Amino acid sequence: MAIEMTDQERMEQERFELERIEKQFARCKYPVVYEEIRTEEIMLKMTDGVLLRTILLRPEVEGQVPVIVVRTCYPNNDYIYRATAMEYCKRGFAYIYQYCRGTGGSEGEWVPNENERADGKCMIDWICGLAWAGNVGYFGCSYLALTGWLIADILPEKVKTMYLTHYGTFRHVSAYKDGAFRHDVLTAWAMENAGYPVNADYLASCRFQPHVEVDEKLWGKRLDWYRKWVTGTNESDAYWNTGLWGLLKEIPSRVKVPVYIGEGWYDHHLGSAIETYRRLSDECKKKSRFLIGAWDHNFNVAVEGHQGEHFENDDVLRAFYWFYQLLVEEKEPQGSVDTYIIGDDSWFCRADYDIEEQEEFKVWLGKGRTLTDRPQEEGTVEFTFCPENPVPSHGAESLLATGWEQGSLLQPGPDYREDVVSFCSRPLKESITVLGKIRVNLDVGTDAEDTAFVVKVMEVMEDGKAYNIRTGITTLGYRGGSKKRQTYTPHTIVPISIEMWDVAWKIQKNSRLRIDITSSDFPQYCVHSNYAGCWAQARQNKDACQKIYFGKGHSSSVVFPKLETDGSRVGD
Repeated sequence: MAIEMTDQERMEQERFELERIEKQFARCKYPVVYEEIRTEEIMLKMTDGVLLRTILLRPEVEGQVPVIVVRTCYPNNDYIYRATAMEYCKRGFAYIYQYCRGTGGSEGEWVPNENERADGKCMIDWICGLAWAGNVGYFGCSYLALTGWLIADILPEKVKTMYLTHYGTFRHVSAYKDGAFRHDVLTAWAMENAGYPVNADYLASCRFQPHVEVDEKLWGKRLDWYRKWVTGTNESDAYWNTGLWGLLKEIPSRVKVPVYIGEGWYDHHLGSAIETYRRLSDECKKKSRFLIGAWDHNFNVAVEGHQGEHFENDDVLRAFYWFYQLLVEEKEPQGSVDTYIIGDDSWFCRADYDIEEQEEFKVWLGKGRTLTDRPQEEGTVEFTFCPENPVPSHGAESLLATGWEQGSLLQPGPDYREDVVSFCSRPLKESITVLGKIRVNLDVGTDAEDTAFVVKVMEVMEDGKAYNIRTGITTLGYRGGSKKRQTYTPHTIVPISIEMWDVAWKIQKNSRLRIDITSSDFPQYCVHSNYAGCWAQARQNKDACQKIYFGKGHSSSVVFPKLETDGSRVGD
């Protein structure tokens, strides 16, 4: 891949991570009890005979000790696992981590996802059978959380809890938005985790057509699992609803132990994780915690325009205290949902995620590129979308490889490109506290058989600086959140609704609202060819003339779900 760290950058990152762990545990309210830590490596046999490298660390102490379990496919993070394990062991825990087959010295072929349920079950059963193993907790973030979810419904009695962050069990939600594939997460991840070195240029790989052949043509080897991702645009496809992915969606409803689910407003698994929490049983929710903060996939605060004292974005001690409460003190937690409100520097806590009977605040697209309290005179605006010159992602929810563009960032001025159309409001007379999915309704038309529309919603501060709150995308083929591809007749006017991922954000009094409408957001999403059919099979692109209709008789508007009644309205 073209996007990779230098040796110096890698060393600096390792130093930063180790210092972060050390600093957090230096503040731990539970002191160091044991200095002598035993380390052992074994090759643990799986049910099919494959041997997986398993590392055990535990204090030199007689009798049973609580155990933390991790399964990973990332050997480059070994220094993090060992440093974390040492801190746990010094405070009376054992810490066992295992490398997935085909990674980190484990035998077998590396095929993402497929073997984690069977291998994870084999490992957890073995650990729970150890005479010195007391209460057990499962720990994982991102792919490491996936390995936990895949055994969450088949846990031995000794496993008392799971702490799973930055992952969701609804895979299609993480892969697509209305037919648009999330390149910067899944294409980038595939290139880094293909099981062999991929040296092709990342952005060239994303733009390769037909994309379904990029593995053989640019990466040097056929990856059937990646081909299934890029051709599975329909949410209703059997691929996402049977087998591994179908099972994964059902597992949360069968979980019995308390689960900690951690997320960030700017983590690329957020949408899927929210659906995962919703799928938990009521009984499980009563003793589980769901927390969403103002950070990205790496727990970095991702709201450039906001200062705060209560971000609480370091997860190191939070995880340790969770495990100590359940495994050592054996206290069952009180279930809660805790969400950080950007712009208010506060946390909103409640018993369940969804809030009944929320009020909405709506503004309408108007003439003069305005956003107004009510529909005004009918109007039309148009622009040309050229797939060969896509709008770069800058301020986003679903980035990984180009993570520096992730989060809420300072935005260019209105209409900063010919293919970006901006609408702005007057200053707000009252603040608005938004919680939930912002939705943008548009009446649109195009001369293409299919195309995409992208909307970015922003808060423009009193000083004129604009920061993105949320972005969203849809395609005419999957308009309305359709689970199957629809047809579109060129030059006809159709309503579309771009529903964005949830957010909690306080828009300040005297700020203005702004939306930018365009047709691309690359590499967060694939670039639409403007041809109908599966995006990954398109062999060429063409330009499209896009039209947006607004005013009386049209639906074009922006809808904000409000946390509370606050009398919000646009200034006169």
